[in-house]
Amino acid sequence: MTTTVERRGSMAPPSDRRARRGVWHYLGLGSSIGLLLIVVAVAFAVIVVPKVTGSVPLTVLTSSMKPGLPAGTLIIVHPVDPEDLHIGDVATYQIRSGEPDLITHRIVSIGTTTAGETFFTFQGDNNRSADPDQVQADQVQGKVWYSLPLLGHVNSVVGSNRSWLVPVLAALLLGYAVFMMASGAAEAARQQRMARRAARGSLLE
Repeated sequence: MTTTVERRGSMAPPSDRRARRGVWHYLGLGSSIGLLLIVVAVAFAVIVVPKVTGSVPLTVLTSSMKPGLPAGTLIIVHPVDPEDLHIGDVATYQIRSGEPDLITHRIVSIGTTTAGETFFTFQGDNNRSADPDQVQADQVQGKVWYSLPLLGHVNSVVGSNRSWLVPVLAALLLGYAVFMMASGAAEAARQQRMARRAARGSLLE
C-alpha cells in the first residue's frame, strides 16, 4: 500500500528559503563591510594623515565661511611657508601672534610693508567686509588642505588627546572581524545541517 503526503502549497521549498536567507545574509554582510570601510577611511583621514604630515584638525565654529565650510566642518590645516600662499587660498591664522585663538578665512590680498615684511588680508566667504587687522606672516598657522562635513562636532567631543582613539578603533575592528568570521562559520554549518536533513528526507520517500 502506498500513501501520499499532501504538501501545503503556501510553503516554499527549503531550497528557496535557503536562497532567500542567503541573499539577505550577503546583503547584510556587504552593507556591514561598506560601513566598516567608511569608518576606516574617516579614521585614516582624521587621525593618521594629520599625525604623519604634521597637520592639525580643527573645527569650524561659525558660519563665516559658508557655504563651503559651514559650522561643524572638520578642516585639516597643513603647515606651509607663508611665501607659498596666494590670493584665494583658505588659511588659518592667529588673531594675535602667539595666542591660541584662531580664524580660518580666505586670503583676499597680499601686501608688503615698507620694511619688506609680507602681510595678508583675510575675509570670510560669508562676510561682507574683510577682517579688520592685517595678518603678519608669523601669525599664519597653515593652509586648509581638505575638509570633512559634520565631523567637526566629533572632533570637538574627542578633543586634542586622540591617543586613546586609535586602540579603541583597532579593538572595534578586531571584534568586528571575529564576529563576521564566527557568523560566517555558523551560517555555513547551518546550511550543511539543512542539506543533510534534506538528503535524509529524500532517502525516506
